[in-house]
Amino acid sequence: MPLAPAPRVSDAAALLRREIGRRIVGMDEVVEQVLWCVASGSHGLLVGVPGLAKTLLVSSLAELLDLSFRRIQFTPDLMPSDIVGTEILSPEGEGGRAFRFQHGPVFCNLLLADEINRTPPKTQAALMEAMEEGQVTSAGRRWPLEAPFLVLATQNPIEQEGTYPLPAAQLDRFLVKVEVGYPTRDEERRMVRRTTSRGREPLPAVLDREGVAGLARAVRTSRAPDPVMAYAVAVARATRPADPSAAPGVVEAVSFGAGPRAAGAMVTAAKARALLAGRDAATPEDVRAVARPVLRHRLVLSFRATAEGVRPDAVADQVIASVRSPDGWTPPAPAAETGWLARLRG
Repeated sequence: MPLAPAPRVSDAAALLRREIGRRIVGMDEVVEQVLWCVASGSHGLLVGVPGLAKTLLVSSLAELLDLSFRRIQFTPDLMPSDIVGTEILSPEGEGGRAFRFQHGPVFCNLLLADEINRTPPKTQAALMEAMEEGQVTSAGRRWPLEAPFLVLATQNPIEQEGTYPLPAAQLDRFLVKVEVGYPTRDEERRMVRRTTSRGREPLPAVLDREGVAGLARAVRTSRAPDPVMAYAVAVARATRPADPSAAPGVVEAVSFGAGPRAAGAMVTAAKARALLAGRDAATPEDVRAVARPVLRHRLVLSFRATAEGVRPDAVADQVIASVRSPDGWTPPAPAAETGWLARLRG
């Protein structure tokens, strides 16, 4: 189904939010950021403690979008072939045998990579080609993945034993890093009531695979005016300590800033946010709204900043506050010169 006009996209997004709300309590900001990934055909990383409905959110999306869905529980003994598949020897013809490729769980439309940091780098890397190229390679043969192909990965930030941090190159492939926080008191009461009083109701399919692909096409073809693109580039460059335009405090707080992919991710997420809101062009406000989730996993903080308890979101806020916006926006007065920046300068 074609979804190019912005009002039609916003109608579909409103329906998705409403149906997700039948199963997920609260989490409005989390749902919105995941929808940026779905709308743009991009991958997302969800980070939060156990029990916050990250897995339920992703599986519910698969139902609503009528996508083939697979869940991989990453463990220390998981092998690359457990993800992409392997060559097996199978009977063929009259008593003969031949090697046949047995597809792994990566061959789906929506893949939930659960606790992706619990498996060694070799297995984490098995997803890299799939995420970047939409294909896997086995025994010298390439196997394309059916579009759309989305990876929504989760991480548990509590336990550090037996975990393997994702390499920066793989983190860069995720459009956003979504931080899933605790619910409010009222939301938690509603959550407990809902999960202890009735079974899980099935969700209707709001879109099909062609509809999801249409969303991605609509995001790609929507407008991001030149000043908006220049603004996103300026924000990305202001995170780099060696750049002349580095934001105040970045030299002290950041070891490695965001790469060029970050600017493209900000524009993509901004265009998705605009379309989901019924607008056909991204604005500087959209760039500011997506800056935190786009930048937080792309900044490598310095040892001093880490020791001071500096969070990537604080750096992103400082960067946004220091870059001149084409729409004349100005940050709240003293916020940019207090907190972590003052401590670092002291």
